[in-house]
Amino acid sequence: MKIMIIGCGRLGAELAKFLSQSNRTITVLDNEPSAFERLGPSFKGDTIFGDGLDRDVLIKGGIERTDALAALTASDDINVVVARLASQIFKVPRVVARVHDPHKAEIYRRLGVLTVSPVTLGTQRLAELLTFSQLNVVHSLGSGEVGIVELDAPQILIGKTVNDLTLPGEIRVIAITRGGKTHIPTLGTIFHKGDMIHIAVSSTSTDRLKTFLGLT
Repeated sequence: MKIMIIGCGRLGAELAKFLSQSNRTITVLDNEPSAFERLGPSFKGDTIFGDGLDRDVLIKGGIERTDALAALTASDDINVVVARLASQIFKVPRVVARVHDPHKAEIYRRLGVLTVSPVTLGTQRLAELLTFSQLNVVHSLGSGEVGIVELDAPQILIGKTVNDLTLPGEIRVIAITRGGKTHIPTLGTIFHKGDMIHIAVSSTSTDRLKTFLGLT
């Protein structure tokens, strides 16, 4: 898989280093030569010096053979233009643009540009940590009204059923991982030692879930 990253700032460099560890072909483009120093000596991908808005520079970087592109410069507007150029002109199958302004990010999403907003992601994660204290929230839905919690089955639940941990409209076990396999349980499914439990919980019901789990 060939991936192009436009912008070698902190996020671009870390993403490039992370992806290069999984045997993907990575090309990083930036208009500041010193930015490539962030990649370190162990980076095995390609670096291209030039403007991400320059068609010839993109072609030199191999955009016509690229499977995915991330536009991660410091400018929201440049990221969106590059993303649209990559998807509409060069037909790159998967394109993502970083947009700092959450309001702009939402507008661009409605225009068909897949965006990531660090502000929104950071806000959601902080809300998770504050709202679901003591619980490992792996994902939040909406504006944090519902969290997906993952935890090892505590001793207090062993031998009990999913129904014992169910509160309609507030708490629901959505999956159990057992022996390396994940399945959707029934209300009669019994919890075993070693189970990994995945629970959907309303943010207003976290205290009740903690009580069920013996965390209070």
